[in-house]
Amino acid sequence: MKIVISEEAMNWFKEEMETKSGEYIHFYARYGGSSQLHDAFSLGVTKEQPLDLSVEQIEDRIHFYIEERDLWYFDGHDLHVNVDTKINELTYSYQK
Repeated sequence: MKIVISEEAMNWFKEEMETKSGEYIHFYARYGGSSQLHDAFSLGVTKEQPLDLSVEQIEDRIHFYIEERDLWYFDGHDLHVNVDTKINELTYSYQK
């Protein structure tokens, strides 16, 4: 699996989360909400150092990653991160 970050999403992370070169962005499964893949679970995002890094994508020296314990959530799908420009929020899609 891989993580694909759009240019709009890169700008969002830099502006909204004040992400800088060398920092880590963690995508993780969280209980609550729903997604295209699971009812009762949605994708969370936070800025923190990895504990058990499994999948990583480095863009503009920013590390985007998923930990081993959260791989079940993606069920073998790639994670595509974009932005809904009407509401200025991240959007996620999953592709095999």
